[in-house]
Amino acid sequence: MKSEIISVGTELLLGEIVDTNAAFLAQQLSLLGIDLYWISQVGDNRARLLEVLRRAWGRSDLIVVTGGLGPTDDDLTREAISELVGEEMAVDPELEKWVRGSFSRMGLNMPLSNLKQASLVPSARSVSNPFGTAPGWWLEKDGRTLVAMPGVPREMHRMWNDQVLPRLRPHTGVAVLITRTLKIMGKGESEVEELLHEFVNSSNPTLATYAKDDGIHVRMAAKATTREEAAGMIGELEEKAWAILGTFIYGTDDESLATVVGRLMREMGLTLATMESCTGGHLANALTDVPGSSAFFKGGLVAYASEAKTAWGVAQAVLDEYGQVSPQMASAMARAARERLGADVGVGITGVAGPGEAEGQPAGTMHIAIEDRGRERVSSSVYPRGRLDVKRVATLRALNLVRRFLLGLP
Repeated sequence: MKSEIISVGTELLLGEIVDTNAAFLAQQLSLLGIDLYWISQVGDNRARLLEVLRRAWGRSDLIVVTGGLGPTDDDLTREAISELVGEEMAVDPELEKWVRGSFSRMGLNMPLSNLKQASLVPSARSVSNPFGTAPGWWLEKDGRTLVAMPGVPREMHRMWNDQVLPRLRPHTGVAVLITRTLKIMGKGESEVEELLHEFVNSSNPTLATYAKDDGIHVRMAAKATTREEAAGMIGELEEKAWAILGTFIYGTDDESLATVVGRLMREMGLTLATMESCTGGHLANALTDVPGSSAFFKGGLVAYASEAKTAWGVAQAVLDEYGQVSPQMASAMARAARERLGADVGVGITGVAGPGEAEGQPAGTMHIAIEDRGRERVSSSVYPRGRLDVKRVATLRALNLVRRFLLGLP
Protein backbone atom coordinates (compact mmCIF):
# COMPACT_ATOMS: atom_id res chain seq x y z
CA MET A 1 0.00 0.00 0.00
CA LYS A 2 1.40 3.40 -1.05
CA SER A 3 0.55 6.29 1.24
CA GLU A 4 0.88 10.05 1.23
CA ILE A 5 0.56 12.76 3.89
CA ILE A 6 -0.80 16.23 3.19
CA SER A 7 -0.49 18.94 5.85
CA VAL A 8 -2.79 21.93 5.31
CA GLY A 9 -2.24 25.42 6.69
CA THR A 10 -0.64 28.66 5.57
CA GLU A 11 1.02 28.94 8.99
CA LEU A 12 3.16 25.93 8.02
CA LEU A 13 4.46 27.69 4.93
CA LEU A 14 5.22 30.85 6.91
CA GLY A 15 7.26 28.87 9.43
CA GLU A 16 4.99 29.95 12.27
CA ILE A 17 4.53 26.34 13.41
CA VAL A 18 6.47 23.12 12.84
CA ASP A 19 4.73 20.24 11.11
CA THR A 20 4.92 17.71 13.95
CA ASN A 21 1.78 15.99 12.63
CA ALA A 22 3.58 14.71 9.53
CA ALA A 23 6.45 13.35 11.63
CA PHE A 24 4.03 11.54 13.93
CA LEU A 25 2.04 10.06 11.06
CA ALA A 26 5.17 8.99 9.19
CA GLN A 27 6.23 6.96 12.22
CA GLN A 28 2.76 5.48 12.61
CA LEU A 29 2.52 4.43 8.96
CA SER A 30 5.94 2.81 9.17
CA LEU A 31 4.84 0.78 12.20
CA LEU A 32 1.84 -0.44 10.22
CA GLY A 33 4.07 -1.59 7.38
CA ILE A 34 2.54 1.02 5.04
CA ASP A 35 4.98 2.58 2.58
CA LEU A 36 5.07 6.37 2.76
CA TYR A 37 6.22 7.92 -0.52
CA TRP A 38 5.31 11.61 -0.26
CA ILE A 39 4.70 14.38 2.29
CA SER A 40 3.27 17.70 1.10
CA GLN A 41 2.48 21.02 2.75
CA VAL A 42 -0.04 23.38 1.21
CA GLY A 43 -1.56 26.67 2.30
CA ASP A 44 -5.20 27.55 2.89
CA ASN A 45 -5.98 28.03 -0.78
CA ARG A 46 -8.69 25.89 -2.37
CA ALA A 47 -7.19 25.71 -5.85
CA ARG A 48 -3.73 24.74 -4.64
CA LEU A 49 -5.13 22.28 -2.11
CA LEU A 50 -7.24 20.66 -4.81
CA GLU A 51 -4.18 20.41 -7.04
CA VAL A 52 -2.23 18.60 -4.31
CA LEU A 53 -5.18 16.30 -3.57
CA ARG A 54 -5.60 15.37 -7.24
CA ARG A 55 -1.93 14.52 -7.52
CA ALA A 56 -2.16 12.34 -4.41
CA TRP A 57 -5.37 10.68 -5.64
CA GLY A 58 -3.62 9.70 -8.84
CA ARG A 59 -0.62 8.00 -7.24
CA SER A 60 -1.43 6.85 -3.69
CA ASP A 61 -3.65 4.17 -2.15
CA LEU A 62 -3.93 5.98 1.21
CA ILE A 63 -4.02 9.75 1.64
CA VAL A 64 -3.86 11.22 5.15
CA VAL A 65 -4.73 14.91 5.45
CA THR A 66 -4.37 17.06 8.56
CA GLY A 67 -5.64 20.61 8.99
CA GLY A 68 -8.27 22.80 7.38
CA LEU A 69 -11.27 21.28 9.19
CA GLY A 70 -12.12 24.34 11.27
CA PRO A 71 -15.22 26.53 10.88
CA THR A 72 -13.67 29.63 9.31
CA ASP A 73 -13.60 30.69 5.66
CA ASP A 74 -9.96 29.67 5.24
CA ASP A 75 -10.65 26.09 6.41
CA LEU A 76 -11.17 24.49 3.02
CA THR A 77 -10.23 20.82 3.32
CA ARG A 78 -13.82 19.54 3.21
CA GLU A 79 -14.67 21.68 0.20
CA ALA A 80 -11.56 20.58 -1.69
CA ILE A 81 -12.22 16.89 -1.00
CA SER A 82 -15.82 17.35 -2.09
CA GLU A 83 -14.65 18.78 -5.42
CA LEU A 84 -11.99 16.07 -5.73
CA VAL A 85 -14.51 13.21 -5.58
CA GLY A 86 -17.29 15.12 -7.38
CA GLU A 87 -19.81 14.89 -4.54
CA GLU A 88 -21.88 17.58 -2.84
CA MET A 89 -21.48 18.25 0.88
CA ALA A 90 -24.57 18.24 3.05
CA VAL A 91 -25.17 18.67 6.76
CA ASP A 92 -25.62 15.32 8.48
CA PRO A 93 -28.37 15.57 11.16
CA GLU A 94 -26.64 13.24 13.61
CA LEU A 95 -23.33 15.01 13.15
CA GLU A 96 -25.02 18.39 13.63
CA LYS A 97 -26.50 17.12 16.87
CA TRP A 98 -23.05 16.04 18.05
CA VAL A 99 -21.39 19.36 17.12
CA ARG A 100 -24.12 21.37 18.85
CA GLY A 101 -23.79 19.10 21.85
CA SER A 102 -20.05 19.76 22.01
CA PHE A 103 -20.70 23.49 22.36
CA SER A 104 -23.50 22.90 24.84
CA ARG A 105 -21.24 20.81 27.06
CA MET A 106 -18.76 23.70 27.11
CA GLY A 107 -21.56 26.10 28.05
CA LEU A 108 -21.30 27.96 24.74
CA ASN A 109 -23.67 28.86 21.92
CA MET A 110 -22.63 27.40 18.58
CA PRO A 111 -21.85 30.02 15.91
CA LEU A 112 -23.56 29.35 12.59
CA SER A 113 -20.16 28.99 10.90
CA ASN A 114 -19.51 25.80 12.86
CA LEU A 115 -22.38 24.10 11.07
CA LYS A 116 -20.07 23.19 8.19
CA GLN A 117 -18.19 20.94 10.60
CA ALA A 118 -21.28 18.73 10.54
CA SER A 119 -21.08 18.28 6.77
CA LEU A 120 -20.27 15.09 4.86
CA VAL A 121 -20.17 13.88 1.28
CA PRO A 122 -21.97 10.59 0.50
CA SER A 123 -18.74 8.57 0.32
CA ALA A 124 -17.47 9.82 3.67
CA ARG A 125 -18.07 8.68 7.21
CA SER A 126 -17.37 10.90 10.18
CA VAL A 127 -14.51 10.22 12.60
CA SER A 128 -15.32 11.36 16.13
CA ASN A 129 -13.23 13.98 17.89
CA PRO A 130 -13.52 13.91 21.71
CA PHE A 131 -11.15 16.87 22.15
CA GLY A 132 -12.63 19.36 19.68
CA THR A 133 -15.56 20.39 17.50
CA ALA A 134 -14.09 19.24 14.17
CA PRO A 135 -14.97 15.63 13.27
CA GLY A 136 -12.70 13.92 10.79
CA TRP A 137 -13.60 12.23 7.51
CA TRP A 138 -12.99 8.65 6.43
CA LEU A 139 -13.60 8.32 2.69
CA GLU A 140 -13.27 5.24 0.48
CA LYS A 141 -13.79 5.47 -3.27
CA ASP A 142 -12.30 4.03 -6.46
CA GLY A 143 -9.99 1.73 -4.49
CA ARG A 144 -8.49 4.60 -2.50
CA THR A 145 -8.82 5.66 1.13
CA LEU A 146 -8.64 9.26 2.25
CA VAL A 147 -8.55 10.24 5.91
CA ALA A 148 -8.92 13.87 6.98
CA MET A 149 -8.14 14.88 10.57
CA PRO A 150 -7.82 18.17 12.49
CA GLY A 151 -4.49 19.97 12.52
CA VAL A 152 -4.42 20.46 16.30
CA PRO A 153 -1.90 17.78 17.38
CA ARG A 154 -3.67 16.58 20.54
CA GLU A 155 -6.95 16.22 18.63
CA MET A 156 -5.24 14.47 15.73
CA HIS A 157 -3.27 12.07 17.95
CA ARG A 158 -6.38 10.98 19.84
CA MET A 159 -8.40 10.57 16.65
CA TRP A 160 -5.62 8.56 15.02
CA ASN A 161 -5.08 6.22 17.95
CA ASP A 162 -8.73 5.63 18.82
CA GLN A 163 -10.49 5.83 15.46
CA VAL A 164 -8.23 5.70 12.43
CA LEU A 165 -5.66 3.12 13.48
CA PRO A 166 -8.22 0.36 14.17
CA ARG A 167 -9.87 1.00 10.78
CA LEU A 168 -6.55 0.92 8.93
CA ARG A 169 -5.16 -2.31 10.37
CA PRO A 170 -7.39 -4.62 8.26
CA HIS A 171 -6.03 -2.88 5.14
CA THR A 172 -2.36 -3.60 5.95
CA GLY A 173 -2.44 -7.37 5.54
CA VAL A 174 -0.48 -7.74 8.78
CA ALA A 175 -2.27 -9.54 11.57
CA VAL A 176 0.08 -8.38 14.32
CA LEU A 177 2.91 -5.86 14.43
CA ILE A 178 4.89 -5.41 17.65
CA THR A 179 7.54 -2.75 18.23
CA ARG A 180 10.13 -2.18 20.90
CA THR A 181 12.47 0.77 21.41
CA LEU A 182 15.71 0.61 23.36
CA LYS A 183 17.15 3.93 24.57
CA ILE A 184 20.91 4.38 24.81
CA MET A 185 23.04 7.01 26.51
CA GLY A 186 26.82 7.19 26.26
CA LYS A 187 27.34 6.05 22.67
CA GLY A 188 26.81 7.81 19.33
CA GLU A 189 24.44 6.67 16.59
CA SER A 190 27.17 5.46 14.23
CA GLU A 191 28.80 3.43 16.99
CA VAL A 192 25.49 1.85 18.01
CA GLU A 193 24.69 0.99 14.41
CA GLU A 194 28.15 -0.50 13.93
CA LEU A 195 27.73 -2.66 17.03
CA LEU A 196 24.33 -3.87 15.79
CA HIS A 197 25.29 -4.03 12.11
CA GLU A 198 24.40 -7.73 11.71
CA PHE A 199 20.75 -6.94 12.49
CA VAL A 200 20.34 -3.62 10.62
CA ASN A 201 19.55 -5.18 7.24
CA SER A 202 17.12 -7.77 8.60
CA SER A 203 13.72 -7.64 6.90
CA ASN A 204 11.65 -9.17 9.72
CA PRO A 205 12.21 -8.33 12.47
CA THR A 206 13.62 -4.96 11.50
CA LEU A 207 16.05 -2.81 13.46
CA ALA A 208 16.95 0.84 12.94
CA THR A 209 18.87 3.46 14.92
CA TYR A 210 17.84 7.09 15.41
CA ALA A 211 19.54 10.05 17.06
CA LYS A 212 17.06 11.70 19.42
CA ASP A 213 17.17 14.48 21.99
CA ASP A 214 17.30 11.94 24.83
CA GLY A 215 19.98 9.69 23.35
CA ILE A 216 20.10 7.03 20.65
CA HIS A 217 16.97 5.01 19.98
CA VAL A 218 17.07 1.48 18.60
CA ARG A 219 13.63 0.63 17.21
CA MET A 220 12.77 -2.98 16.55
CA ALA A 221 9.61 -4.19 14.82
CA ALA A 222 8.28 -7.66 14.06
CA LYS A 223 5.32 -8.72 11.90
CA ALA A 224 3.62 -12.09 12.37
CA THR A 225 0.27 -13.83 12.18
CA THR A 226 -0.04 -14.04 15.99
CA ARG A 227 0.99 -11.79 18.87
CA GLU A 228 2.93 -14.64 20.47
CA GLU A 229 5.00 -15.19 17.34
CA ALA A 230 5.76 -11.48 16.92
CA ALA A 231 6.61 -11.11 20.61
CA GLY A 232 8.98 -14.06 20.35
CA MET A 233 10.79 -12.49 17.40
CA ILE A 234 11.15 -9.16 19.21
CA GLY A 235 12.26 -10.85 22.40
CA GLU A 236 15.02 -12.77 20.66
CA LEU A 237 16.35 -9.66 18.90
CA GLU A 238 16.11 -7.56 22.06
CA GLU A 239 18.09 -10.15 24.02
CA LYS A 240 20.88 -9.99 21.45
CA ALA A 241 20.90 -6.15 21.54
CA TRP A 242 21.10 -6.15 25.35
CA ALA A 243 24.02 -8.58 25.21
CA ILE A 244 25.91 -6.16 22.96
CA LEU A 245 24.95 -2.77 24.45
CA GLY A 246 24.44 -3.79 28.08
CA THR A 247 24.34 -0.98 30.62
CA PHE A 248 24.44 1.71 27.94
CA ILE A 249 20.72 0.93 27.54
CA TYR A 250 18.93 3.06 30.10
CA GLY A 251 15.31 2.36 29.25
CA THR A 252 12.72 1.11 26.79
CA ASP A 253 9.78 2.53 24.87
CA ASP A 254 8.27 5.53 26.74
CA GLU A 255 10.72 5.47 29.65
CA SER A 256 12.76 8.63 30.22
CA LEU A 257 16.04 8.92 32.08
CA ALA A 258 14.23 10.79 34.84
CA THR A 259 11.64 8.01 35.10
CA VAL A 260 14.38 5.39 35.39
CA VAL A 261 16.23 7.41 38.04
CA GLY A 262 13.00 7.89 39.97
CA ARG A 263 12.27 4.17 39.93
CA LEU A 264 15.77 3.34 41.16
CA MET A 265 15.53 5.92 43.95
CA ARG A 266 12.21 4.50 45.14
CA GLU A 267 13.41 0.89 44.94
CA MET A 268 16.49 1.75 47.01
CA GLY A 269 14.56 3.93 49.45
CA LEU A 270 16.77 6.95 48.75
CA THR A 271 16.10 10.66 48.38
CA LEU A 272 17.75 13.19 46.07
CA ALA A 273 18.49 16.92 46.15
CA THR A 274 20.06 19.13 43.47
CA MET A 275 21.92 22.41 43.13
CA GLU A 276 22.19 23.82 39.61
CA SER A 277 23.95 26.76 38.06
CA CYS A 278 24.24 26.72 34.25
CA THR A 279 21.17 24.47 33.78
CA GLY A 280 18.95 26.91 35.66
CA GLY A 281 16.64 24.28 37.18
CA HIS A 282 16.28 21.97 34.17
CA LEU A 283 17.35 18.93 36.21
CA ALA A 284 14.80 19.64 38.94
CA ASN A 285 12.14 20.18 36.28
CA ALA A 286 12.92 16.81 34.66
CA LEU A 287 12.73 15.01 38.00
CA THR A 288 9.41 16.60 38.94
CA ASP A 289 7.95 15.50 35.60
CA VAL A 290 8.05 11.96 37.02
CA PRO A 291 4.73 10.96 38.65
CA GLY A 292 5.25 10.33 42.35
CA SER A 293 8.54 12.28 42.43
CA SER A 294 7.69 13.61 45.89
CA ALA A 295 8.59 10.16 47.23
CA PHE A 296 12.27 10.60 46.29
CA PHE A 297 12.98 14.22 45.30
CA LYS A 298 13.60 16.58 48.22
CA GLY A 299 14.01 19.70 46.10
CA GLY A 300 16.26 21.71 43.82
CA LEU A 301 18.30 24.86 44.40
CA VAL A 302 19.14 27.18 41.51
CA ALA A 303 22.33 28.98 42.48
CA TYR A 304 23.43 31.07 39.50
CA ALA A 305 25.44 33.84 41.15
CA SER A 306 28.39 33.12 43.44
CA GLU A 307 26.50 34.72 46.34
CA ALA A 308 23.67 32.23 45.88
CA LYS A 309 26.10 29.31 46.02
CA THR A 310 27.63 30.42 49.27
CA ALA A 311 24.23 31.29 50.70
CA TRP A 312 23.14 27.70 50.15
CA GLY A 313 26.19 26.24 51.87
CA VAL A 314 29.10 26.20 49.41
CA ALA A 315 32.28 27.18 51.26
CA GLN A 316 33.75 30.54 50.28
CA ALA A 317 37.16 28.87 50.21
CA VAL A 318 36.05 26.61 47.32
CA LEU A 319 34.86 29.63 45.38
CA ASP A 320 38.08 31.57 46.06
CA GLU A 321 40.43 28.73 45.12
CA TYR A 322 38.63 27.00 42.25
CA GLY A 323 36.06 29.49 40.91
CA GLN A 324 32.44 28.94 39.94
CA VAL A 325 33.16 26.68 36.96
CA SER A 326 35.18 23.73 38.22
CA PRO A 327 34.85 20.08 39.25
CA GLN A 328 35.50 21.15 42.84
CA MET A 329 32.58 23.60 42.69
CA ALA A 330 30.23 20.92 41.31
CA SER A 331 31.28 18.62 44.13
CA ALA A 332 30.73 21.31 46.75
CA MET A 333 27.31 22.11 45.30
CA ALA A 334 26.27 18.44 45.42
CA ARG A 335 27.32 18.17 49.05
CA ALA A 336 25.63 21.44 50.01
CA ALA A 337 22.36 20.44 48.34
CA ARG A 338 22.32 17.09 50.12
CA GLU A 339 23.07 18.61 53.50
CA ARG A 340 20.80 21.65 53.21
CA LEU A 341 17.77 19.62 52.05
CA GLY A 342 18.42 16.51 54.12
CA ALA A 343 18.68 14.08 51.22
CA ASP A 344 20.61 10.85 50.82
CA VAL A 345 22.14 11.86 47.48
CA GLY A 346 23.16 15.25 46.16
CA VAL A 347 23.81 16.41 42.59
CA GLY A 348 25.63 19.58 41.58
CA ILE A 349 25.89 21.08 38.09
CA THR A 350 27.99 24.04 37.04
CA GLY A 351 29.35 25.09 33.67
CA VAL A 352 29.32 27.58 30.84
CA ALA A 353 26.10 27.67 28.83
CA GLY A 354 27.54 30.26 26.44
CA PRO A 355 27.73 31.91 24.03
CA GLY A 356 31.04 33.21 25.41
CA GLU A 357 33.60 31.62 27.67
CA ALA A 358 33.75 32.08 31.44
CA GLU A 359 36.71 31.82 33.80
CA GLY A 360 38.84 30.82 30.83
CA GLN A 361 36.65 27.83 29.99
CA PRO A 362 34.83 27.53 26.64
CA ALA A 363 31.09 27.59 26.08
CA GLY A 364 29.63 24.14 26.54
CA THR A 365 31.83 23.23 29.50
CA MET A 366 29.93 21.24 32.12
CA HIS A 367 30.98 19.83 35.48
CA ILE A 368 28.55 17.43 37.16
CA ALA A 369 29.02 15.83 40.57
CA ILE A 370 27.09 13.31 42.63
CA GLU A 371 27.70 12.64 46.32
CA ASP A 372 26.13 10.43 49.00
CA ARG A 373 28.18 10.93 52.20
CA GLY A 374 30.65 8.14 51.45
CA ARG A 375 31.07 8.17 47.69
CA GLU A 376 31.56 10.89 45.12
CA ARG A 377 31.81 11.01 41.36
CA VAL A 378 32.52 13.99 39.11
CA SER A 379 32.13 14.15 35.33
CA SER A 380 33.54 16.97 33.20
CA SER A 381 33.03 17.47 29.47
CA VAL A 382 32.56 20.08 26.75
CA TYR A 383 29.56 20.20 24.43
CA PRO A 384 30.06 23.26 22.16
CA ARG A 385 26.50 24.02 21.10
CA GLY A 386 23.95 26.74 21.83
CA ARG A 387 22.72 27.58 25.34
CA LEU A 388 19.56 25.50 25.18
CA ASP A 389 21.40 22.44 23.86
CA VAL A 390 24.05 22.78 26.57
CA LYS A 391 21.35 22.87 29.25
CA ARG A 392 19.54 19.89 27.74
CA VAL A 393 22.67 17.76 27.40
CA ALA A 394 23.97 18.67 30.86
CA THR A 395 20.63 17.62 32.35
CA LEU A 396 20.66 14.29 30.51
CA ARG A 397 24.27 13.59 31.47
CA ALA A 398 23.48 14.39 35.10
CA LEU A 399 20.56 11.97 35.09
CA ASN A 400 22.67 9.26 33.46
CA LEU A 401 25.45 9.86 35.98
CA VAL A 402 22.94 9.35 38.79
CA ARG A 403 21.63 6.17 37.13
CA ARG A 404 25.08 4.66 36.77
CA PHE A 405 26.09 5.77 40.27
CA LEU A 406 23.05 4.09 41.84
CA LEU A 407 23.69 0.89 39.87
CA GLY A 408 27.35 0.85 40.86
CA LEU A 409 28.48 1.25 37.27
CA PRO A 410 31.62 3.17 36.21
